[in-house]
Amino acid sequence: MKYASQAVAKPYFAFAMLLFVGQILFGLILGTQYIIGDFLFPEIPFNVARMVHTNLLVVWLLFAFMGATYYLIPEETQTELWSPKLGYALFWIFAIAGVLTILGYLLVPYARLAELTGNDYFPTMGREFLEQPTITKIGIALVCVGFIFNILMTVLKGRKTVINMVLITGLIGLAVFWMFAFYNPVSLVMDKYFWWWVVHLWVEGVWELILGAILAFILIKTTGVDREVVEKWLYLIIAMALISGILGTGHHYFFIGAPEYWLWIGSIFSAIEPLPFFLMVLFALSMLKQRRREHPNKAAVTWAVGCTIMAFLGAGVWGFLHTLAPVNYYTHGTQLTAAHGHLAFFGAYAMIAMAIISYAWPKLHGRECNSLQAQRMEIWSCWVMSISMLAITLLLTWAGWIQIELQRLPSDAGALGYMQTQDAIMHVYWMRLLAGVGFAVGLGMYLYSFVVARATREESPELMIAS
Repeated sequence: MKYASQAVAKPYFAFAMLLFVGQILFGLILGTQYIIGDFLFPEIPFNVARMVHTNLLVVWLLFAFMGATYYLIPEETQTELWSPKLGYALFWIFAIAGVLTILGYLLVPYARLAELTGNDYFPTMGREFLEQPTITKIGIALVCVGFIFNILMTVLKGRKTVINMVLITGLIGLAVFWMFAFYNPVSLVMDKYFWWWVVHLWVEGVWELILGAILAFILIKTTGVDREVVEKWLYLIIAMALISGILGTGHHYFFIGAPEYWLWIGSIFSAIEPLPFFLMVLFALSMLKQRRREHPNKAAVTWAVGCTIMAFLGAGVWGFLHTLAPVNYYTHGTQLTAAHGHLAFFGAYAMIAMAIISYAWPKLHGRECNSLQAQRMEIWSCWVMSISMLAITLLLTWAGWIQIELQRLPSDAGALGYMQTQDAIMHVYWMRLLAGVGFAVGLGMYLYSFVVARATREESPELMIAS
């Protein structure tokens, strides 16, 4: 690595992968509970497993984004981090708070957890994805402020590039929109209206800036294409992402009691949302075509290119399938929504996280890349996870169609009840669980590839670089 302070990224990357394993474990528990309703009951009820699964998803991605930032900002600014000690301190604060919150979900009834953490005095709990106790939400806000301050001070004293400007804009947006997690109005309509200002404007707004910046950094490093070319693409992608993403929030307002004009705004602008993801595919393929060097880290390149393709499919194609108001009337809340969510999160954010870890981890340990044997396993893990996630997505789409066909399309007299419909989907849930096991195997291969790299690091001296 070029700068000693880049080592701050190590614990963030390692902890992110640990939480990722936890997320997949609870995903498998949920998949089993869909089929065997009392599996692990009452120790881990379905609502608790789901809460842990979704919270781990968000938190491990935040750790990965923070690690990516601590790694690439020194190289982009050409200076050391303003305060490595602050970076390590924030890691431990965030990690301890996260672990205690998850343990609270698992060991304490949620209502009792709310009492113990003072939710009666400042109520913020009880909302999907925002189940964290108020004290945890405050801790996350303080960690974000400290993190952004550290990065801003580093950028101010070093080189300013488009990549670090886009990245810091996304990070500041992440912190700003998190503030709406504290707004919990009595009106359910107002609650849902602003709840999406966190959930949607994170994943379909500012997170896309973070994704674009990390992707641009990896492509510059692995292809050797002129920075000016990459920056022009990045400007175009983030402009499209913000224009479509901000107004595309309207596709969540169709049936919550918001004004009727959101049917038009939400339909039109969310229909544009696949475009920035399609541009990312063109961007990655164009950079590969124009590359001036063959980088030895083929695994990182595979993850980066695969990220753009899978993100386009998950966030773009599957998002568009049910984003128009007349279609969403029938699909809203079905397994089609889950299909879109799974593939979009994996393609857009999990894969870019694994791409930057794949690129940075060897360099953080004094190597240009992992051994060929380790890279082969890692590339196979990319294929196994991608195919498994596509299988999960297709199966959930099938399940969603069965729900629509049996529960939504018939007249009231002919429609089946919810539980009857679930019984009709059970065979699909079995196949979905098997696909989930396949995904877990792929994740295991990804993690084991780094063990192989460690065991074989002496076999290829030409891959070593000065630390």
